[in-house]
Amino acid sequence: MYAVRTKQLTRTYRGKEVVSGVNLNIKKGEIYGLLGPNGAGKTTVMKMLTHLVKPTSGEIEVFGERLTDLSYRQMGRMGTIIEYPIFYERLTAFENLDLHREYMGYYNKRSIPESLELVKLEGSKNKPVKEFSLGMKQRLGIARAILTKPELLILDEPMNGLDPLGIKDFRDLFKMLCKEYGTTILISSHILGEIELIADTIAVMNNGALIQEVSMEYVAGQTADYIEIQTDEVNQAAYVLDNDLNLSNIRVVDDGRLRIYDRSVPQSEVMKSLVMHGVPIESAHKKRGSLEDYFLDILSGGSGDA
Repeated sequence: MYAVRTKQLTRTYRGKEVVSGVNLNIKKGEIYGLLGPNGAGKTTVMKMLTHLVKPTSGEIEVFGERLTDLSYRQMGRMGTIIEYPIFYERLTAFENLDLHREYMGYYNKRSIPESLELVKLEGSKNKPVKEFSLGMKQRLGIARAILTKPELLILDEPMNGLDPLGIKDFRDLFKMLCKEYGTTILISSHILGEIELIADTIAVMNNGALIQEVSMEYVAGQTADYIEIQTDEVNQAAYVLDNDLNLSNIRVVDDGRLRIYDRSVPQSEVMKSLVMHGVPIESAHKKRGSLEDYFLDILSGGSGDA
């Protein structure tokens, strides 16, 4: 069963389509990563899913029911962070969560300390939010999003402002919510390494369009091992590899690096050929392809396979 499906979801601003015919298929109980550069349309999609923005055309289904202006029950099954979380700054963390609980019609007051404990803010529950750091506000935003035990979490860049320890805490929290509570999580993030560690499925957007929707299992199968060579003469190195060793599956990454995906020739032979042809080599390392490699390849017009 799908937690969320969209059909030709489109949003137009001032005659320009900022989201164009997007079809998402988010399975119940999975972590779904929504990726794309700034301006790709990710936040607009999330705002349409949470009824903050009305679609120009297309349909949204949440847990098998079409989302309309009267879908109060469906909206109550969601927890969200869209863009930067806003709070009543003079109220404490506990008071902010209590207001949200009442607004949502959720009567279990014990969920407040439980949520604060999950995001490691239990020691700051009586502190005014105006005294919180950016990372603490981000943690409080997650506490508010999970306060009502939602079946669907929609999180737009939830790791902004967090230090590495905070990022790991949230990574573990999201995986726990998904595994132990069956929570479906739609998450956008520019930290691709973190999405790679938690996502079951990813979707890549660019210029308002959905370019690809694939499982992380598929991505792992496409991101092959490669040899990365650091040299000031990448063009000369590429020429030698092509003409002397007949290696065609190579890619110049930038002015100082190239990657060899063709593994038919041992690394020792590659290095020997480059040295014999006078190519200066600073370093050479065997590496494993990542989600970032896949993502950049897709955005540059590739198929995602190395």
